[in-house]
Amino acid sequence: MSGSLRKGLYVLSFGGIAALLVLVLWRRELYLPLSLLMIGLVMLPFFIRFERRRLRAEELLLVAMLGAIAAVSRVPFAALPSVQPVSFVVIMAALVFGAETGFLVGSIAAVASNLMLGQGPWTPWQMFSWGMIGFTAGLLRHTRFMASRWGRAAFGFGWGFLFGWIMNLWSLLGFYDRLSWPAFASVYAASFYFDLAHALSNVFFLTLFSGIWLNILGRVKQKYGLLENGRAG
Repeated sequence: MSGSLRKGLYVLSFGGIAALLVLVLWRRELYLPLSLLMIGLVMLPFFIRFERRRLRAEELLLVAMLGAIAAVSRVPFAALPSVQPVSFVVIMAALVFGAETGFLVGSIAAVASNLMLGQGPWTPWQMFSWGMIGFTAGLLRHTRFMASRWGRAAFGFGWGFLFGWIMNLWSLLGFYDRLSWPAFASVYAASFYFDLAHALSNVFFLTLFSGIWLNILGRVKQKYGLLENGRAG
C-alpha cells in the first residue's frame, strides 16, 4: 500500500470517527452500534494494511501468540483492578516488531482476555485503547526516549492515564443521560485510583522486565527474520 493511499485511508477513517462521535452525542439511543462502528473505523486501516502484506505462517503465529500472552497475563491479576501486564506486553511487541504489530497485539489481547473476563460494550473501546498503546509505542521505537528504561517507564505511566481517560468516554456516553461538566468531573475523579494503579503497574513491569523482553524478542526477530521492516512493521 503506497504512502499516499495509506495516509488517505487514515484521514478518511478518522474523519468518519469525528462524524460518528457528533452523531453519538446527538442520538444517544444509538450509542452502542455507533460506538462499535466508530472503533471499527479506527481499526480498519491497520487491519487492511496488515492483511495486504505477504506474511509467513510463522509471523501470523507470532502475532497471535503475543496477543494470547498479553490476554492470559491479565487473568491472574483480575482481582487487582487495573493492575495487569497487558500494556507492558503490548509495548514490548511494538518496540521490537513495529506499530502495526503493536496495534494488533493490543486489539487481540483485549478481545481474547474478555472471553474469560466478560465481553461487553467496553470491549471495542479496550481494543482501540490497547491498540493505540502499541501503535504509539511502535511509532516512537527508534527514538532516544524509548531507548531509555526511564523513557519507557514514563511512556507507560502516561498511557496508564490515557487508557483510563479513553475508557471514561464510553462510561459517560453509556450511563449519563445528560453530559455536563459535573458528570465529566465525577467520572474522571472516580477513575483516578484505577488509572494511577494502571500507570504504576506499567512503570513496575517496564522498569524491571523491559530489558529482558527486548533482548528475547529481538533475538527471535533476528534469528528467524520475523516481521522485518517493510513486511509488517
